Amino acid sequence: MRNPLMPDYMFRTFDEVTPEFLSALGVRAVLADIDNTLAPYEQPEPDERIRGWIASLAAAGISIAFVSNNNAERVELSNRTLGVPAYPKSGKPFKKNLAKAMAAVGGTPDTTVVLGDQLLTDALAGHNLGVRCIIVPPIRDKKNGFFRFKRWLERPFVKRFKKRNGIAW
Repeated sequence: MRNPLMPDYMFRTFDEVTPEFLSALGVRAVLADIDNTLAPYEQPEPDERIRGWIASLAAAGISIAFVSNNNAERVELSNRTLGVPAYPKSGKPFKKNLAKAMAAVGGTPDTTVVLGDQLLTDALAGHNLGVRCIIVPPIRDKKNGFFRFKRWLERPFVKRFKKRNGIAW
């Protein structure tokens, strides 16, 4: 039984998660967090890098949905030009809205991954759903006490994953 906080894969940035990598895993659907995974909190709309990455997934036949714990206004603004299924206030680490998102993009546990920056929300939610989890470091982390505490709790799992997989960054 795997540890629900241990990522299955880690990359330095979201766009290192290539369509080729995902296709080799049999992935047809990505459930992605927005804030600190694809864009910093203060970036209201997707930039060309995000749009290009999502287009490359679509060209490879890989669907994407946004699953965010942020409010509807933030998620709708991020999704306005993309029009992918989006689930604000998703309640991660609970799996209810991730299951809805997975169904909306035609995924199954074997063909879906969760992409996020937090083990305590994204990885735990994905593993609760029975899917593989890809974690990237936060783009620009919040510095309040709550987030510093969460990152402190996550640190041993990240360190262990990197050591097991020979990751030096």
